[in-house]
Amino acid sequence: MVEQFDCEQGTPEWHEIRSGVITGSRFKDARDKTVKGVYTSKARLYAMDLARQRCGGSVVEKFQTVQMKLGREQEHFARRAYERRTGNLCEAVGFLRSEDKLFGLSPDSLVDDDGVLEIKLMASSETLFTALVDGDISEYIDQCNGYLWLLGRQWVDLVLWAPDLAEADMVVIRIERNENDIEALEKDLMTFAAEVRVYESKLRKKIIELSAARAAKQELEPA
Repeated sequence: MVEQFDCEQGTPEWHEIRSGVITGSRFKDARDKTVKGVYTSKARLYAMDLARQRCGGSVVEKFQTVQMKLGREQEHFARRAYERRTGNLCEAVGFLRSEDKLFGLSPDSLVDDDGVLEIKLMASSETLFTALVDGDISEYIDQCNGYLWLLGRQWVDLVLWAPDLAEADMVVIRIERNENDIEALEKDLMTFAAEVRVYESKLRKKIIELSAARAAKQELEPA
């Protein structure tokens, strides 16, 4: 089961709800390991960021790139184009969080009773050639499977949106539910969640130690 929060992206409420939560857009980072099965620096840093947030701290957000800004601006147009082309009805949602508050998702839309819509703007030429021309959508698979896992849905329509290309403005790729892939994703994410708890425990212990030391110092100081 998931909880639904209808809040606008980027608002204080949105940041608060996501704080310390492993989010769908970072599922790929959470599974990032070397050939020897060791977490990469990217995965470790993500775990540390989450631990810091869970201890009441904050993490400096990445600056908003032109691609990110364009992606949000184009989402509405892509959704309407998708509805016209497919006849599917889309329901915009806010942030969805698992009841244990470990995982969260921000799908671009829920589609009817069984589907999810995920829109990716082909803003950079590198992204365009990788995803659209070469057909390599590996960057998005974990996020899409995350929708199927946590929401119990049957498919995701991944939309590659390139509004500047008249004949290739929208490519729709249907990602069907695959239980083996979902099971592997769940296993890896639960392992990563345990890794985050290790970092959280270490940080909380240090905070307690520093707090005790500060209190002891204050007791020794003259009134």
